[in-house]
Amino acid sequence: QVQLVESGGGLAQAGDSRRLSCAASGSILRYYTPAWFRQAPGKEREFVAAIDRSGGNTYYGGSVRGRFTISRDNAKNTVALQMNSLKPEDTAVYYCAVTSTYSATYNRPALYESWGQGTQVTVSS
Repeated sequence: QVQLVESGGGLAQAGDSRRLSCAASGSILRYYTPAWFRQAPGKEREFVAAIDRSGGNTYYGGSVRGRFTISRDNAKNTVALQMNSLKPEDTAVYYCAVTSTYSATYNRPALYESWGQGTQVTVSS
């Protein structure tokens, strides 16, 4: 079982950049596909981004494509989410998750077997 801890959340203004980090322990991250999801109050959990085991393929949700970048450092067992051009609608709790399952798509929360506790990102206008 992988334990995941997110960090980097906080307050930002529209247009700012912010970098989230997810540290994995208990298992080696390179055996997993990690992803970021987010959930705003009253809304369903939304897929943000995923990166495959090699780091060669990335996947993004439509609302963040072109603004957010996911990356991984297998040597450090970490995953990062660089968020640029933040908007108030990016306000949410951001969760890191991992799956050991290969899939054609990685945007389904049910695919992921381990989740972090989440980190709040609040963007003001």
